[in-house]
Amino acid sequence: MHLLAAQPGTIDDGLEPVDPGQTPADMVFISAADTELVCLSESRTALNSKSPTLRLMNMMHLRHPMSVDMHLDQCALGSKLVVARILGGAGYWKYGVEQYSARLFEAGIPFVALPGDDKPDDELWRLSTVSRDDWEALLAYFVEGGAHNISNALVYANSMLGNGEKPEGAKPLLRSGTYWPGLGISEFSNLKDNWISKAPVVPIIFYRALIQGGGLSPINKLVKSMLKYGLNPMPIFVTSLKDPVSIASLKYFFRDAPPSLILNCTSFSTNSPNQEVGFNSEMNPLVMEETQNSMVFQLVLSGSSEATWRDGTSGLSGRDIAMNVALPEVDGRVLSRAISFKGEAFYDPHTQCSLATYQANGNRIEFVTKLISSWLGLREKNVSEKRIGIILANYPNKDGRLANGVGLDTPASTINLMKFLFKNGYSVSRIPKSSSDLMDKIMSGPTNWLTDRHEKQGGVRFPLQKYKAVFKTLPFEVRQLIEERWGEPESDPFIDEDGFALSVIGFGNIVIGIQPARGYNIDPKDTYHSPDLVPPHNYLAFYFWLRNEFKCDALIHMGKHGNLEWLPGKALALSENCFPEVALGPVPNIYPFIVNDPGEGTQAKRRSSAVIIDHLTPPLTRAETYGPLKELEALVDEYYEAAGIDPKRINHLREEIISLSGATGLDIDVGMNGDDVDANLAKLDSYLCDLKEAQIRDGLHIFGSSPTGRFERDLIQALVRIPRGKGIDKDASLIVALAEDLNLGFDPLDCEMAENWKGPKPEVLKNCSPDNWRSCGDTIERLENFASKLIDGSEEFSGENTLLVLNYIRALVRPLLRSCGTNEHLGILNALNGDFIPPGSSGAPTRGRLDVLPTGRNFFSVDSRAVPTPTAWALGWKSANLLLQKHLQTNGEWPKSILITAWGTANMRTGGDDIAQAMALMGAKPKWDLANRRVVGFEILPLSVLDRPRVDVTLRVSGFFRDAFPQLISLVDNVVAAVMKLDEPVDMNPAKASLDGSKYRVFGSKPGAYGAGLQAMIDERLWSNTSDLAEAYLAWGSYAYGNDVDGIEARKAFENRLSGVEAIVQNQDNREHDLLDSDDYYQFEGGAASAVKLLQGRDRPIYHNDHSRPEKPVIRTLEEELGRVVRSRVVNPKWIEGVKRHGYKGAFEMAATVDYLFAFSATTGVVANHHFDLVYQSFIENEENYKFILENNKPALGEIIDRFQEAIDRGLWRPKSNSALINIGKLGNFFYKK
Repeated sequence: MHLLAAQPGTIDDGLEPVDPGQTPADMVFISAADTELVCLSESRTALNSKSPTLRLMNMMHLRHPMSVDMHLDQCALGSKLVVARILGGAGYWKYGVEQYSARLFEAGIPFVALPGDDKPDDELWRLSTVSRDDWEALLAYFVEGGAHNISNALVYANSMLGNGEKPEGAKPLLRSGTYWPGLGISEFSNLKDNWISKAPVVPIIFYRALIQGGGLSPINKLVKSMLKYGLNPMPIFVTSLKDPVSIASLKYFFRDAPPSLILNCTSFSTNSPNQEVGFNSEMNPLVMEETQNSMVFQLVLSGSSEATWRDGTSGLSGRDIAMNVALPEVDGRVLSRAISFKGEAFYDPHTQCSLATYQANGNRIEFVTKLISSWLGLREKNVSEKRIGIILANYPNKDGRLANGVGLDTPASTINLMKFLFKNGYSVSRIPKSSSDLMDKIMSGPTNWLTDRHEKQGGVRFPLQKYKAVFKTLPFEVRQLIEERWGEPESDPFIDEDGFALSVIGFGNIVIGIQPARGYNIDPKDTYHSPDLVPPHNYLAFYFWLRNEFKCDALIHMGKHGNLEWLPGKALALSENCFPEVALGPVPNIYPFIVNDPGEGTQAKRRSSAVIIDHLTPPLTRAETYGPLKELEALVDEYYEAAGIDPKRINHLREEIISLSGATGLDIDVGMNGDDVDANLAKLDSYLCDLKEAQIRDGLHIFGSSPTGRFERDLIQALVRIPRGKGIDKDASLIVALAEDLNLGFDPLDCEMAENWKGPKPEVLKNCSPDNWRSCGDTIERLENFASKLIDGSEEFSGENTLLVLNYIRALVRPLLRSCGTNEHLGILNALNGDFIPPGSSGAPTRGRLDVLPTGRNFFSVDSRAVPTPTAWALGWKSANLLLQKHLQTNGEWPKSILITAWGTANMRTGGDDIAQAMALMGAKPKWDLANRRVVGFEILPLSVLDRPRVDVTLRVSGFFRDAFPQLISLVDNVVAAVMKLDEPVDMNPAKASLDGSKYRVFGSKPGAYGAGLQAMIDERLWSNTSDLAEAYLAWGSYAYGNDVDGIEARKAFENRLSGVEAIVQNQDNREHDLLDSDDYYQFEGGAASAVKLLQGRDRPIYHNDHSRPEKPVIRTLEEELGRVVRSRVVNPKWIEGVKRHGYKGAFEMAATVDYLFAFSATTGVVANHHFDLVYQSFIENEENYKFILENNKPALGEIIDRFQEAIDRGLWRPKSNSALINIGKLGNFFYKK
């Protein structure tokens, strides 16, 4: 067989090619730095005849391979010398630099490839075709910069062409110094002469290149604005933040005039997003001791035009997001706004180049000045005078679901924080005694629940006239959108004779408010198809009151997550017309956020300038076994013991096992079918073992507290259960280390649970459990029990491998965990003081990510250019193949087309598992620049390597994925285009025969909008049948994205894609949450299922894959996963007792679980009667649990009853017992009367 070579591609393949339109000249200069091009143009004019004829080309116009080829043919190959400055190295312009090097060498034309910074680059030197002396001389001129050096660079280039003598070498220019508008590079004393006495000093740090290229307009206007607001600006230019001279200069200036806050306009980061240890403050000059722990804000000098920014919804290009947002976040900088944009200054006919320069945006500069003034106020104000608003989220808009916060006991956390602030000098009065006390106070006033809010007193009132006065100050476009949708303020349902009734309670200088609903609850039938719904008047009234009446100094949005950062507007670099800014204004926003959710936390960082204070996940524990499952396990053990010894006993046990399994529907969940009793019992045995070892949450986290006792032990055990890093020595799995030291001869993380145990039975493990020791699962249970004892110190063990892990626990893991609570509170306190919050990694700690500890830091996400990572690719490849094998075994044929949901959060957490899996299914592999780990392209794997057909993959991406990963959308788009062009038979490459001929494969929400559209449908009962839910999913997700489309409405194309889908895929990357504790799963997974069924008239397989252990992905169907979650967590007494420790919020979690179970039933039909039966029995029929919900969160109990009744009414559940049917009806009548 002829083997085809892997075919290469690049991320930029799909960009529209640009015709450079240049003719040959003596010298061609290529650079992505506009300032450099401007300086060269001016130097050429000044030199006149001493300069070579010159062509200047912006590298941004040469990203498409065709553009590169055209420029080579039209211009470069007819010129005499070509120089390219490449910021970031060869990997940033791989096709270009390789083509210029090869083709110019072949033509005998000198080529000089220079780095874009001051670091010599051997790879670029090797691609050059000039002498080392000439290469270094030219590099020196450009590194030093300035008009004199740039002029000499042109003279030097001319001498290389045989024209004139070589000039003097490069003259060092100031690498760093101070600047002042009108004075240029200036003595530090000149700055002070323009300052205001005793005003806060705010350094503005920017690149020296702005001085060299005349791009100082944004700096000049920023200085003027800051002086207007009573601040002392200190403009400092630097070569880079890694340059030793620049760092020394900053140290000198900061020591002389200590800053109160720092504005940074430079790109990139000083730390690496791939670090394993965490933030290294020694590498970052902006956190040196002399900065006085000042907050650092990132300002963006955008590389795009202002028109592109204003007219679009993206805010910034993918390049800007990477360099000026994602990487600066790694250093802990807080994103503010884009304050300038590139504009065409003039066209230079002599160089045949349109020259651009930075053009300041006065409105954005003024907003930034107001924002930093607010943060500076926190530094200057006495704590006893600071006024703080704590915002609690509420969705859905029910009284049983107030104070939402994923993984967080939000009421207890709020009280905990109030006590801490009081202890530290804040004026806090009447602190609630308990969570119940707080929630009773909140529910006694108006909430988002419209039904009885007019009957309630309490809260605060915001007079209508005061609201109107503030409303009139909003931009005309904003007021028009609100009034067109919601009418005049008087028509708002949240208004009464005294004004807007707001859910706010005062506790001295602290107020607690329930965040208003987005508006879908007001007029649900008319708004549920509006993904970009603008907020109603009452929403704005809430924030206007906090800002203008209460005059808050800062807001704390308590827990993941509210709705502010999801309001319509640009993805980031917001304008005055974007609704997060309209509501929040320039108020400091502090956001406690769970550490394992980088995506949605990043959304808050980028759209509301939030300072994240990350918090710990809930304690995790082993599910273990309970009730009827424990009885079954004992019967199965007894059955296998009696095998071959007592046939009569075996028959009796077999009947008991089958009867007990059938009584709770376990036989259905296990897949026990047919007459092969042994096979069925083996399945049951394996299932019970798997359930027992499942990781589940044990209660909730309380912000400011670290787990103690058993909860600390269990969480530590979860943290070291799987390998970390390289998985050896201290980073090994604890139970694997134990197995090795005990010479058990198996891998407890990779074995068949039900397989008979044939290995040794050490005494230390025998003592760990009185139960039978028959299977590998029993061995694992004993290892886990023994590990628990070793962690809490109740047992000792001297095994060499085990001691390495135990010593690591004692030296690092336990101290880190114990410091989390204190660090979380200190993080809030420091943020309220206007101090810098150190950055930290984010991710799922139990997925081997101990680098995310301790919490209490301002987490960052990933370098978006490095996704998918090699690790993610390894998992994606493995998962893709396992998925295909399972589908083949179950359905008898390979799937031709698959729909994958890709969320921004999950792909940030994993480094791109979903995209790697999608590429593997299509038969493509990412290509990385090994020097910096960034993805630079892809290769198409030949069919001979795949050994199976390619899969036509469609992605439904989340809104945040669209915002954060535009380059991944380009990557997928390019892979699809490359696969479609392959000369392969259609049966091996189904993408070649798509139904509509469309190449669109990436779909998502409307530009500027987020979500999948089903939550309001389910919550407000706006659906009659599954087709209504399908319609919502299609309406919200039918926007196509790719290289040549940015969110165009493409309903027909999306429908055509779903009409051919043969499987739906959702990946879950950790066990710190599950599919029944988030509405996102049913919205995306269930929404897709309902849409596919509507379009095809049949159900398709839904795979909910477990990627929690990267080395061993598990492929499960949605039915399998749902049954597993119901039994391992939802009805597990261990989980129920855990949430019962948390009063109101514990009952909230139970109600939420019922909601999500119901929603999965509505959208997919995979929830069986026995699942509803089990939950009903545990939550309602169990008197103790029923009483708990009733006493701690009565509205939640009503909501649970209501959902059960709705499930019955819609035919989704037929209760096993008539008593359940009658009881639900009676309870429903009781709550309805109430």
